[in-house]
This record gives sequence, C-alpha cells and structure tokens, in this order.
Amino acid sequence: MSERNDEYPEGVVIRDKRRLDPVTGEPRHAAPDPASAPDRATDGGPTPPDVARSGDEDVPKAEALLLEERTRDLQRVQAEYANYRKRVDRDRVALAEAAVGGALIGLLPILDDIDRAREHGDLTGAFKAVADQLDAVLGKLGLTPFGEPGDPFDPAIHEAVLHDESEDVTEPTATKVLRRGYQHGDRLLRPAMVGVTDPASEAAAEVASEVAAEVASEPEASPPGDPDTDGPS
Repeated sequence: MSERNDEYPEGVVIRDKRRLDPVTGEPRHAAPDPASAPDRATDGGPTPPDVARSGDEDVPKAEALLLEERTRDLQRVQAEYANYRKRVDRDRVALAEAAVGGALIGLLPILDDIDRAREHGDLTGAFKAVADQLDAVLGKLGLTPFGEPGDPFDPAIHEAVLHDESEDVTEPTATKVLRRGYQHGDRLLRPAMVGVTDPASEAAAEVASEVAAEVASEPEASPPGDPDTDGPS
C-alpha cells in the first residue's frame, strides 16, 4: 500500500511493505512489481500475437524452400545415374559386338574355301552338312554375306579389281564376283571383290555405230563362178 507524505517533495512515493495491515491486522497480498516483472519476450514466455504469427508463417516457407532444394538435388542425382547406366550398357554392347566381329573375321578364309568348293561341286555329303550348320550358326551371330552378280557397284562395300565397258548396263555394275563380302550388323568386316562393268562411253558408241553403218553400206561380193560375170554364155 502506498501513502503520500506531505513532508516529502511531490513526486516521492513511500511504499508500505509490511505483511500485516496495521488497521485490520490481516495479512497483505504483495502486488507484483512492474519493474521486477520478467520480460516474457526474452525469458521464453508467450510472445505478442503479431510476432508469433510472423514466426509461424516463416517456418513453412523455409521448410518448403528446403524441400524444393532437396528435390532438385535428388532429381539431378537420378538423372546422372540414369545417364551412367545408359553409357555402361552401350559400352558393354559395343565391346561384345567387337569381340564377336573379331572372331568372325578369323573364320572368313574358311568360308571362302567353302564357297570355292560349292562352285566346283565338291560340297557334298557330310562336308555339305557341316557347311550348312556353320552357315546357320554364323547367321544367328549376325554375319551377313553380300555380293552377287548384277548388284550396283558401291565403292563403300565393293573392291573393284576388274574393269570393262558394255552397252548392256546403264550404270556401274558388279558383273563378276571374285570374293564375297561380309558384314556384322552395321559393321563392314570385308568388302566384296568384284569386276565392274561401266556403260559404254559416247566415243566408243559412235565408233561402233560408224563401223556398223560401213558394213551395211558395202555391196555384197558375187560368188566365184557366177555366169553373169564369167562371160557370155
């Protein structure tokens, strides 16, 4: 309980801190001192509504940003791993194809001997059965022969060793196959050895036409003993 004393200057406050009221004799309940009240904002007590509301709004935003960042990191790692898997699988397939292609190149001379025996009619009996089985197995491995008479000449897959001209063709043509070529998938193992026939040149065609015209214009010679040329009858 506070009392004003006229003996003291105005503005001076005297506080009675006695626990018992001198008039009634009842115990007094001490009023809280505003100056000694703890700072709720600093001692962990309830914060003002505006401050609490702004803090609650910042927490979800921070969590959302963190989640977005972690999601991007996970997507980047997954993409890198997928690219790595594709690259490893592609390299594995390329190595396997290279190994099979190397083994097939070593068998090409044997296939050439079988082709020559077939051309000469010597591929008969058990030898023919073995050759057929070998062709079937190599076909399953992806070995493909090419090079047949009449194929258009392609310098990428044909090796020209003979050259000729003819009016029977309209473009460079492999008219003779000396050795078949082989490829494994998209890989060329060996080009075909062929003889190429080109269309006849214009000069050669003109010479041939002139010769044919001269032959046609010459008079036919009379056979010996013709009565019209040996004299009067």
